[in-house]
Amino acid sequence: MAGQSRDEGTRGAVLVALGANLVIAAAKTAAGLFAASPALLSEAAHSVADSLNEVFLLTSLRRSRRAPDRRHPFGYGKERYFWSLLAAVGIFVLGGCFSFYQGIHALGDHSNESRDGYLAGLAVLLVSLLAEGGSLLRAARQARRSEEGTDDPALRTVLAEDGTAVIGVLLAATGMLVHMATGDGAAEAAASMAIGVLLMIVATGLARTAHRQLIGVAADPGLRDEIEALLARQPEVDTVEELLTMRLGLDSTLVAARIDLVGGMDSERVEEVSMRIRHSIRERWPAADRVFLDITDARTERAERAERAEQAEQAERDAVRREAG
Repeated sequence: MAGQSRDEGTRGAVLVALGANLVIAAAKTAAGLFAASPALLSEAAHSVADSLNEVFLLTSLRRSRRAPDRRHPFGYGKERYFWSLLAAVGIFVLGGCFSFYQGIHALGDHSNESRDGYLAGLAVLLVSLLAEGGSLLRAARQARRSEEGTDDPALRTVLAEDGTAVIGVLLAATGMLVHMATGDGAAEAAASMAIGVLLMIVATGLARTAHRQLIGVAADPGLRDEIEALLARQPEVDTVEELLTMRLGLDSTLVAARIDLVGGMDSERVEEVSMRIRHSIRERWPAADRVFLDITDARTERAERAERAEQAEQAERDAVRREAG
């Protein structure tokens, strides 16, 4: 239920951002074409890219909630990271690359734009600033209310998009104002390229985060340490030989532990202890819903490893003697 409530809040933030970006993209495109402003057209491309990315994020929210099945026994939680990666690519290509191209193209374009067109463009940017700022505040409030905060890839992407959109609007407005004051389009071209570089940097950061999650990242160190401490406190556990964790999604974490139990327990007692430990972990940390315990004989394993190491060393010494002889 907590996950569904969080997703509803995130979906609301994404829908607000999508509605704002669709209206803003249309207004920026019309004003940019009318004023022939590269900075304004760059911002229009930015808004178009953001609108497409919000569609990706809405898709991720829907698909990541699907129940596990035979083909995906650990569920679909990583759908969020996949669609967030696509959104990052969209920001980089549709927003960043196009904006940078617009700036390069504007450096060689010395056509004169009308003052009326630029005034209309500045008015559009002002409205955009208010809309993007409102969307950013909505996403920030949702991040504060959510336990995961910016760990939610959809919410993190919306925050990054809206934050860069606010900065991009300010850069575009600055470039247009300098152009109007001096008649030199180089400042506006520089603003367009700066918007492109900003979008590329943000997209790269989002893509790297999504990449880490997709290939498998461990749970937070604090959570891992707490689980290890719980295992070590169990009276039946002698040692915790190994503990591995991996985030499967916002609400799902895999926990795999190799533990050595005290001697003298029969198989039924071992099974009872194993079930109790798994239940304790899931009850205390509901997100740790995939718990696997490997009951091992640590002394025997250590003896076997030592024997194998000794055999390997002996084989190496024999090889050296043969080469010397």
